[in-house]
Amino acid sequence: MVKQGEDSAQYIKMTTMPVGKLVARLAVPTITSMLVTNIYNLVDTMFVGMINTEASGAVSVVFGFMAIIQAIGFMFGHGAGSILSRKLGEKDREGASRIASTAFLSVLIIGTILAIASMAGSKDLVYLLGSTDEIAPYAQKYLFCILIATPFTMASFVMNNALRYEGRAVLGMIGILAGAVLNIAGDPILMFGCGLGIVGAGMATAIGQIAGFVILFIIYSRGKTAVILDIHKITKDIREMGDILGTGFPSLVRQGLTSIATIILNNAAEPYGKEAIAAMGIVGKVGFFVFAIALGVGQGFQPVSAMNYGAGKFKRVRDAYKFTNLMAEALMFLAAVPVFIFAGPIIRRMRDDEEVIRIGIRALRIYLAALFTLPPCMVTEMLYQSTGHKLGASILSSLRSGLFFIPLIIILSRLRGLSGIQEAQPLAFILAVVPSLFMAVVFFRKLPKEDINKSKKA
Repeated sequence: MVKQGEDSAQYIKMTTMPVGKLVARLAVPTITSMLVTNIYNLVDTMFVGMINTEASGAVSVVFGFMAIIQAIGFMFGHGAGSILSRKLGEKDREGASRIASTAFLSVLIIGTILAIASMAGSKDLVYLLGSTDEIAPYAQKYLFCILIATPFTMASFVMNNALRYEGRAVLGMIGILAGAVLNIAGDPILMFGCGLGIVGAGMATAIGQIAGFVILFIIYSRGKTAVILDIHKITKDIREMGDILGTGFPSLVRQGLTSIATIILNNAAEPYGKEAIAAMGIVGKVGFFVFAIALGVGQGFQPVSAMNYGAGKFKRVRDAYKFTNLMAEALMFLAAVPVFIFAGPIIRRMRDDEEVIRIGIRALRIYLAALFTLPPCMVTEMLYQSTGHKLGASILSSLRSGLFFIPLIIILSRLRGLSGIQEAQPLAFILAVVPSLFMAVVFFRKLPKEDINKSKKA
């Protein structure tokens, strides 16, 4: 178990270290985790692309379902994380453990039910996700492997986010890195060495996710954390469960809309053939790889925002918000420029198909050009969620992939065909900036100007 002195030292670090240094320090392991996660997603895509275009399309199709898994996992993970971080800021360790334990058991149960139900209806599910007749056999095989790991994947989201929110992102990174390394190593061995094709890719992903879960669980079981996972600590107060769900709801909205948007995108691209589906899937993964750097910085900001807000240190929340925006923009620029220049060769590595490359180059470059509008949207959303402002966070999370993107993909695909499909997401990014900045101004105008001492005796 973490000793009291270590707990106090962690609290002091989170509430007194200069915010720029603190955000940057917490951002390094989260950026590493995000990049490694996206690297193995890209490696999956690259190896699957060696099979054929149908297999590449299958990965793009199943990505929509994986977004649903992430949506539920993030709802409980971010919801519990935000609350437990604020409780640790108030020095309420018992309450923090109660929240984490409740979220952990909840996703294990939900993930098991979701996996069993999806296995039973997998044939219809892949068509609902936007599959064509050519892609469906590959998608079904890949999906089955993902479903096996679903409960463990969702529980890992809770454990990893709880670690991040208590300021121990390095420990969370360990589980992610181990799972990613196994996935990357397993792809060529299972796909080509064992001759399993796309089933091998799915198995490598499942093995990596389960291994990550085991490592994270060992970290908790050995008492390396401030919060404790214990079935006896599960809350008996329905209001606390409601608070977890309410605080995490913006993550469900964001990830759920991403899943719906992916399905709509696949269906809009379907008339243009399997090449269009594969190309847009590759663009989404490569583009997100660049954005993941900024997202990692934002995830370094979340525990700083939550714990200092809980401790009543409001100036630190303001300073952290400003620093995070600047750091995210700078790092994303450094990542986006080379990807923009070498868009063609990068896509070719994912799938050596001239039509896929032609469609993908234009889509990727437009996507990258619009990415620079995302940091203020992302950081403002994280600000609202980490401080427990549920309604504002839910509104912000619905903008990019929902209120703007879904109508745009439907309208532009009809007005401009394939070009409209390529342009819809970047335009949605741009439109989300103004409301995000407006809500940031509203938040800081209401935030107390002076710090207050909200901490309790340990």
